[in-house]
Amino acid sequence: MSALNFPVWCNPEGQPVACVEKIKVMHENLEELRQMAQDALEDAILMGCDEHQVRAFMVGMMQALENPYN
Repeated sequence: MSALNFPVWCNPEGQPVACVEKIKVMHENLEELRQMAQDALEDAILMGCDEHQVRAFMVGMMQALENPYN
């Protein structure tokens, strides 16, 4: 597995997030999410599902996430 190439995280005003602990938590959360998605994709393929359909569903699922703070 290749490591994720994280961007510089910015706040809504476009300024970089400077808190090292916040960035660490963000990276840990996203790496955990990547691993779970990888496992789900592999399981789906082993069960005979179409890879492209599974990937498209995952993209749609991410795009449908809601911001509970708005």
